[in-house]
Amino acid sequence: QVRLVESGGGSVQAGGSLRLSCAASGVTTAVACMAWFRQAPGKGRERVAVSYIDTSDTYYADSLEGRFTIARDNAENTLYLQMDSLQPEDTAMYYCAAGRSVVTCRGRDFDYRGQGTQVTVSS
Repeated sequence: QVRLVESGGGSVQAGGSLRLSCAASGVTTAVACMAWFRQAPGKGRERVAVSYIDTSDTYYADSLEGRFTIARDNAENTLYLQMDSLQPEDTAMYYCAAGRSVVTCRGRDFDYRGQGTQVTVSS
């Protein structure tokens, strides 16, 4: 079982930055990817960024326009999401997630997810 715990959310003004962290524990070697997704009130789940374990490839949602960066610290079993130039439309609950297969990692329904951390961006 993989356990994921997010931290680093908060409130920031438009144009600001935040860095989210996700501490992973459990059988982390059994996952094919780690990822961040977000969900705003009344909206669907959006896959924000994915880091593939075996290839080190990354995926980013087109809507981010290059403002976010996903990174992994394998020694610390920690996943990060650096978010720059934040905009009010980035306001959402952000979740750390992991998938057991590449097919799962390409979708929005991951096998494991954390409790989420709120990001609020004011204009």
